[in-house]
Amino acid sequence: AALGFASIHSPIAAAFPTVLGPYHYVDFRAGLSQSILDLTRRQNYRASQENVRSAQFNAQDARDIVAQAVINGYLQVIASAARVESTKALVATAQASYQQAADRFTAGAAPRIDATRSQVELQTQQQRLTAVQNDYDKLKISLGRLIGFPPSQQFTLTDALPFAPVTGLTVEQAVTRAYSNRADLKAAQSQVHAAELLRKGAAEERLPTVEVAADYGDIGVAINNSHGTFAVTGAVRFPIWQGGRTKGDIQEADAAVEQRRSEYQELRAHIDADIRLAFLDLTSAASQVAVAESNRALANDTLTQARDRFAAGVTDTIEVVQAEEAVAAAELDYIGSLYAHNLAKASLARAMGQATQGFKAF
Repeated sequence: AALGFASIHSPIAAAFPTVLGPYHYVDFRAGLSQSILDLTRRQNYRASQENVRSAQFNAQDARDIVAQAVINGYLQVIASAARVESTKALVATAQASYQQAADRFTAGAAPRIDATRSQVELQTQQQRLTAVQNDYDKLKISLGRLIGFPPSQQFTLTDALPFAPVTGLTVEQAVTRAYSNRADLKAAQSQVHAAELLRKGAAEERLPTVEVAADYGDIGVAINNSHGTFAVTGAVRFPIWQGGRTKGDIQEADAAVEQRRSEYQELRAHIDADIRLAFLDLTSAASQVAVAESNRALANDTLTQARDRFAAGVTDTIEVVQAEEAVAAAELDYIGSLYAHNLAKASLARAMGQATQGFKAF
């Protein structure tokens, strides 16, 4: 009746009920749809794969940054430990000089000011020892935090890392290795490739797509009273009235490609500059180490002669104190130049993308 059959007056029509139901209806069905030809989605999928590779390279680069930070912290602790040992030796020397001046004063062979001057120098060196020891302890705590130790963890460094010049490596070789090994450069290259794939996908939005859908199921009034049914459909979709949107997507993708390419080129230039700066630091630090080592030997020889002259009564403690200060300065210069040289090695290894293995090789 709701469909308009109530106006049919016939014996057959009168035999039909005016309302159907309620009735049971069961439909179990599984469906599958697949895009057979959609080039835009395919390019987007490939771009997402490149983004995954880029993220993996960024993770490798993060590990390299962590390695460089640990190496720098390790070098700082080694340099600080060398300052502690050097200052302890200077304290012992100042103690011997003071004792020598005190004995000469007691014997009446030297004025009191010589003993006082030597005592001031001894206390100055003791004060320096306290400062450098405090700095050493703090640097060890910082290094422990870098490598994941709790602040209360006690540990001892085993590598001394003496002076060893870098040989057999040119700037051009280092740049070539960096371009092959730097994980962040590989990540930037993957970003460029992903942007190019997205650009292709945007251009392919103009092309038609093909889709297929199929399903199979069981229909009936009950599970035990049903029939199998299936359907297979195909569709070809043509983009109409989407030229403006596609053009906008292409322009946006073009801008992204240019940006990624610019970032990649900038990173290459940055890596090149980092390597050249590291080589300059290496050359300068190596020269400083050579000069500082010579000055250290001369300062120690001067101190020995000054103490002998004072013991012979030829001079007073002014010359001895000056010689001791010269030794202290020479020791600090040598330690600082050695630390700068090793730090330049770490920077070069990082610039080459081999903060761990590269530094071990150096």
